[in-house]
Amino acid sequence: MLELKNVSFIVPGDSGGKKEIVKDVSLVVEDGKLVVITGPNGGGKSTLAKLIMGVEKPTSGRIFFNGEDITDLSVTDRAKKGVSFAFQQPVKFKGLKVIDLLRIASGKHLSVGDACVYLSSVGLCARDYIDRELNSSLSGGELKRIEIAEILSRSTKLSIFDEPEAGIDLWSFNNLIKVFEDMRRNVRDGSIIIISHQERILNVADEIVVIGGGRVERKGSKEEILPTLLGSASVSNFCTGAGNKEGV
Repeated sequence: MLELKNVSFIVPGDSGGKKEIVKDVSLVVEDGKLVVITGPNGGGKSTLAKLIMGVEKPTSGRIFFNGEDITDLSVTDRAKKGVSFAFQQPVKFKGLKVIDLLRIASGKHLSVGDACVYLSSVGLCARDYIDRELNSSLSGGELKRIEIAEILSRSTKLSIFDEPEAGIDLWSFNNLIKVFEDMRRNVRDGSIIIISHQERILNVADEIVVIGGGRVERKGSKEEILPTLLGSASVSNFCTGAGNKEGV
């Protein structure tokens, strides 16, 4: 279980002032749940994800994972505790092959057969990708799916996806939805957090958290929250279209 208690994040603002990106957020993500965090662009969603992973450190407040205070732990230490993070733009590793990445992620010497299972689960023909290099020859959609295969190979307790739909084609997006549906069916002891604007991703959620102005505005089941989002003119812009970007 993940728990955030009164988490805030402040950065230097214009003219020497300060800007509060995340404001006193308290949130619980229970095991066995797929939670989608959504809200207007610039509302602090991606920053909140980075705070959970340890990419950024809260200015105040505490973060607990399975009852342990992980606020001061590094990204590496959180990963060892069972937290995974998929970036909006996956990192390219020149000279590293897909099979090597999956072996590093899993922490064991995966057989080619095992690696192929993970690649197949994200809609990639393993024969065509197992020895491919992680460089610019791969499309954004291919890199996204390889990154998800990497997370699947880790079998972590908490998997965080930051706007996984950003920059991918429609075919890849449709396949991405299927991957998340499969992950949702299989999640038991762990949990999944997805940062997204997409209605189809919102539709696979157990719970939806709406972040606006750095605060939790609403939180509840998909049945409670999604109709209010789709019926609100002020937020309809973030429930359609793939590949939206967020500034913070």
